[in-house]
Amino acid sequence: MTCLSELMLEGLPGHPLQALAKADQLWHQYRSGPTPQPPVIQVSPDRLSQVDWDVIIAGGTLGLLLAVALVQRGWRVALVERGQLRGRDQEWNISRRELETLVQLGILHQAELEQAIYSEYNPGRIQFLGSDPIWVRDVLNVGVSPAVLLDQLKTTFLAAGGYLLEQTPFTAATIHPNGVQVQARPPLSARLLVDAMGHTSPMVRQARAGQKPDGICLVVGTCATGFEPNTSGDLLVSFTPLRHQCQYFWEAFPARDGRTTYLFTYLDADPRRLTLSQLFEDYWQLLPDYQGVALADLKIKRALFGCFPCYRQSPLRYPWGRTLAVGDSSGQQSPLSFGGFGAMVRHLHRLTSGIDEALTWDCLGSRALGQLQAYQPNLAVTWLFQRAMGAGVDQVIADQHINTLLGAIFSDMAGLGPGTLTPFLQDIVQFPALTRVLLTTAVNHPGLIAQIIPQVGLDTLVKWLGHYGSLASYSGLASLTTPLTSVDQILPPLGRYYLHRWIDALRYGSGQDYHRSHG
Repeated sequence: MTCLSELMLEGLPGHPLQALAKADQLWHQYRSGPTPQPPVIQVSPDRLSQVDWDVIIAGGTLGLLLAVALVQRGWRVALVERGQLRGRDQEWNISRRELETLVQLGILHQAELEQAIYSEYNPGRIQFLGSDPIWVRDVLNVGVSPAVLLDQLKTTFLAAGGYLLEQTPFTAATIHPNGVQVQARPPLSARLLVDAMGHTSPMVRQARAGQKPDGICLVVGTCATGFEPNTSGDLLVSFTPLRHQCQYFWEAFPARDGRTTYLFTYLDADPRRLTLSQLFEDYWQLLPDYQGVALADLKIKRALFGCFPCYRQSPLRYPWGRTLAVGDSSGQQSPLSFGGFGAMVRHLHRLTSGIDEALTWDCLGSRALGQLQAYQPNLAVTWLFQRAMGAGVDQVIADQHINTLLGAIFSDMAGLGPGTLTPFLQDIVQFPALTRVLLTTAVNHPGLIAQIIPQVGLDTLVKWLGHYGSLASYSGLASLTTPLTSVDQILPPLGRYYLHRWIDALRYGSGQDYHRSHG
């Protein structure tokens, strides 16, 4: 029997059906449990005779952002990319306020940034089956062309003296007392190796020792033409009850050459879970009702899909020294997010400053670099939300429970104003806002709150309370760090480095790096 994906995707550029089968193989590996991981990082007691670069960044798609920021600070940077360094056709969605970070850091001029913006829409909808829609503005409403953005960044990087080695997959590296030797043609050596290769990075797999993900976000979707004109978008929409023991969520937004629609779900890595191919079949079956369009009227431009693992042990700290995971490699985004671009942009200033100081003051051991990926309680508390948005394979809950729960919580968040809802939609949780939501929901829906405990499990709730307490502590301490700037200059370099990392950890870990625009 021919499946709908074969009918809709056959003949598209890039062989999406083959890529879908490959993605399903990766998803099968995650569900199968720990697998042997050949080591790619070795440690040698011998010193290198010479070190050619300050930083080698492996993984160019998001690593290029950091590469430009560092080379502009005067560091010798080499960038290694397994293929050709070019962006995909599908746009990255982000909020304009976040995107301005690239201009503030001097990575792009304002005119270059505007050239990379391919689409912009307002408003965005949040809605769950049985609940009224919530409309928000200026949240994840800007579509950036990765192809244009990366081409601009590549030009800037090379003009500033950066070295780009394309068609060069990372295979192995040896850490020496004075540097890292990366196997490549030609061989490369640097004081620091930065891993920006993503969640499938061989360095990540070695560090996690084949650990099974604690959570997974499965995503399928397309960009297509043939929809009715619509200048609004969907940020989080559900219009069906539980299906295959999964709660389905949708995202949609205008793109330059059509309309992009995603279907995604949060689940564990149980071997009995549905495949990406099966999820895509549900996508085709539900899309006509979701968008009010017949499949026959659509012209598919490209298919989009993936399985995005998340781990409670995040951000990831490497144990070797002279190595640092960033972006998706580190897992620095929350388990609710399957887009690493926004998280990378958010942390770009912190990472650039931290790496700059680590190189300047030679703080390149595993402990010192570990402070650059410190514990973030505002990331850890989102695990409860991730669990509440899914169901276990054998769990018995009402088909409409998750929709009812989310409808109530988001309605309460919206009622508290954009200062509460907007940061959360951008993957940032703050203690005052979270506390207001919890109290409001507990008063308005006490019975619903009581149902969360059996759904997520008592163990998860107890751990969450610990992270919630840490979030409160970080929030309080972050507001007290201003006087420390007066003692900054009297500290030795090592003390200054650790003080700055502690302040960063408090600020980012409490969500106080976020400042809502009032314009």
